[in-house]
Amino acid sequence: MSYQTIQLNLADGVATLTLNRPDRLNSFNTAMFAELREAFKQIKADAAIRCLLLTGAGRGFCAGQDLSDRNVAPGEQMPDLGASVENNYNPLIRIIKTLEMPVVCAVNGVAAGAGANLALACDLVYAARSASFIQSFCRLGLIPDSGGTWHLPRLLGHARAMGLALLGDKLSAEQAEQWGLIWKCVDDDKLMEEAGQVARHLATQPTFGLSLIKRAINASYTHTLEQQLELERDFMRLGGRSEDYREGVKAFMEKRQPQFRGR
Repeated sequence: MSYQTIQLNLADGVATLTLNRPDRLNSFNTAMFAELREAFKQIKADAAIRCLLLTGAGRGFCAGQDLSDRNVAPGEQMPDLGASVENNYNPLIRIIKTLEMPVVCAVNGVAAGAGANLALACDLVYAARSASFIQSFCRLGLIPDSGGTWHLPRLLGHARAMGLALLGDKLSAEQAEQWGLIWKCVDDDKLMEEAGQVARHLATQPTFGLSLIKRAINASYTHTLEQQLELERDFMRLGGRSEDYREGVKAFMEKRQPQFRGR
């Protein structure tokens, strides 16, 4: 279908989803959320798609919520931001975290507010050297949403998470890599090349097994060791019954490259 606020392209098993409101630093509005919902339906329904690459158009990745979409005139009732989170932001983060394929994010510029936390919900985050991450919520009397209060302390620890959330300081891509917030910082002109290369590589891998890895690591945050050991047993059983496992062993024995199908 034709989109106005995003772009969706498919090639080599990779769906490249580009936030496309460059004049507004790709900030979220009602139309973008509606189109994102449709795009993810399309991605989930297409068996040829085995990896998602998420990025932004222009000089920014995503500046979070477009505040002009919520402008309140004097005397008007204030918006219910909880409803906005429940209906728009939470479903977006949930679908990325549970999508049964790797999700690679290429942060091409500023990632602020919900835009920063959208990136953190992805499985592998690459960022251009000029990019930055800003938890800007504190400047408006709000809290980090879109999973921000969940991801930040787990990725950075309590002190750094609290500092970023309370102060709203800009964190450079280089510092984000050093702190372990993202996977890799790369030169601006190499960002899409490197992120695209890894996305295409992942699309050729046993993506059913990769989805199990994703589920297992995400589950570990709320599991005891005993619960995680049981989950590993169950997921190994599932992986061992997959066509990809059979093909991987067969290719190894035949000394050839495997041809995985993601199931």
